[in-house]
Amino acid sequence: MSDQAISAAVAKLYDTYPFPPEPLLDEPPPGYNWRWNWNSAYNFCTGQKPQKQNIRILDAGCGSGVGTEYLVHLNPQAQVVGIDLSAGTLAVAQERCQRSGANRVQFHQLSLYDLDQLPGEFDFINCVGVLHHLPDPIRGIQSLAAKLAPGGLMHIFVYGELGRWEIKLMQQAIALLQGDQRGNYRDGVQLGRKLFSVLPENNRIVKRERERWSLENQRDECFADMYVHPQEIDYNSKTLFELIDASGLDFLGFSNPSYWQLERLLGKEPTLMERAKELSDTSGGLDQRTLYRLIELLDPEVTHYEFFLGRPLLPKTDWSSDNDLLAAIPERNPCMDGWPSRCLFNYDYQIIKLSEAEFEFCKPAIRMQLAAKMLVQ
Repeated sequence: MSDQAISAAVAKLYDTYPFPPEPLLDEPPPGYNWRWNWNSAYNFCTGQKPQKQNIRILDAGCGSGVGTEYLVHLNPQAQVVGIDLSAGTLAVAQERCQRSGANRVQFHQLSLYDLDQLPGEFDFINCVGVLHHLPDPIRGIQSLAAKLAPGGLMHIFVYGELGRWEIKLMQQAIALLQGDQRGNYRDGVQLGRKLFSVLPENNRIVKRERERWSLENQRDECFADMYVHPQEIDYNSKTLFELIDASGLDFLGFSNPSYWQLERLLGKEPTLMERAKELSDTSGGLDQRTLYRLIELLDPEVTHYEFFLGRPLLPKTDWSSDNDLLAAIPERNPCMDGWPSRCLFNYDYQIIKLSEAEFEFCKPAIRMQLAAKMLVQ
């Protein structure tokens, strides 16, 4: 199919099944995602707090507006723009944001390829679950990069081939059985559900579905997005960095850095860790990209890659200096979910428990932050 035909097919899918199918609320959504908070994301990437809050945010491929709604509520001084191919899905996004009071947003029915039609640049670009559905993801990421302001951040999410292997098989099986009915997404969902109902319980595809996806796939919108999508490109770490390099932006890191630590896999055997440290690039330094490949080969559960890119000049502080630490003014992370309890969520949304000493250490920082706000007022 031509690029235009693929785009039309993708728009038809989401007109039929607006995605994500989260409920519409008459209040701000519960929970949080720190990746959509400008302060948290900037601090994660640079070790610092951003100098400005009145930023412009682009939600590129906003779908039904779930992420857009969070971007508005989590960034109270930002102006947000959401774009998507699907008119039906955009209508849901508009209603979602209107109902919850997310009123600092404009929506446009627009392709990622046509971002030059939007005026100006953006400080923060969010593009989740979109690039892998483009016929030409490199062209897509280059279009996004052209709209990123100097010192800006881009948050990207694309699919990983290793953890989605069984999904890919079922996608191809459904497409074969649909034949000339391919593109009839309701037929594809019905066909896929029948396949899952008749395959043996010990079938590998069935087992993976039940272990990982069945709860969310009770909704037809999720099932369709996963199994009957007309266009999908899955990545491994090598092809991922080919995509990143094509953007011309700096890779700032994966948003789940704990997964990419080799110690969690080989830490019990020092000789293997030493072997891994011998991996070197052309400059003689540690070849980080080859290390990423080793990690995903040893733990092939990567269903997606989520990461940040940036356009220079971005500051970088590692807080290794005692003088820097002593001069710093502590401030509570705006997405510290659970405070003031000792039981909190970390960046990977895992529950952690602060010791009594850690909890007491945090309290003065919170008091200093409140006092600073009172002085400003």
